Amino acid sequence: MIVILHRSMKNISGIGKYSEKEMILGLKEANHSIFTLLYSSYFPMLLLTAEKYVKDIFVAEEIVQDVFIKMWENPSSLDSITVLRPYLYRSVVNQSLNYLSRQKTIERHHFIIAEQMTDAYIQDLYEEQELKVIIFKEIERLPQQCRRIFKMSRFEGLKYKEIAVALNISEKTVENHIVNALKILRPRLLQEASTTTTLYNSSACIAIATLLGCSELFLNSKP
Repeated sequence: MIVILHRSMKNISGIGKYSEKEMILGLKEANHSIFTLLYSSYFPMLLLTAEKYVKDIFVAEEIVQDVFIKMWENPSSLDSITVLRPYLYRSVVNQSLNYLSRQKTIERHHFIIAEQMTDAYIQDLYEEQELKVIIFKEIERLPQQCRRIFKMSRFEGLKYKEIAVALNISEKTVENHIVNALKILRPRLLQEASTTTTLYNSSACIAIATLLGCSELFLNSKP
């Protein structure tokens, strides 16, 4: 997941210079620049959204790509659309649920989500994935050994002792790297949050931080 996200985050561009009307019109007129800008801006968060349902990052990537391809090949699907973000999120969630249905692993709560996908739900989903992308990006900025140990702990689920054995270092060294990573990440994320136009609610922050094994970032008041 980190490799795909890191690759895609290199191309993230702001889309604020275009209005929703201009972007939709550009897609209908097969404007490659607008399509590429939209794709690179939304791909990471849509990828995480799809992965949340299908639990397979490569399947999630195919789903997101398929949504964009269908939108490009069938611009008439945008005729009744006035805002692109909810449309993209609904499309990705629906495609993910369709995939699960084909795999015969879908559960009842997925149907409920599909039936009750409100604008508020879409907004919460967007904020959740946007925050997750920010966290991944900041983790990639950690010093090499610190980043490696942090990923082994948080993303591979290894215990300190297992990491110590794998890297031939002491458990105390592992612990120190984790503590240092959290000290570095917290102010960076708080600074990022203070400069973004998105106002994240506390429950979303704690939910995502906990999901990534970084709940210390938001639950502690001191670094």
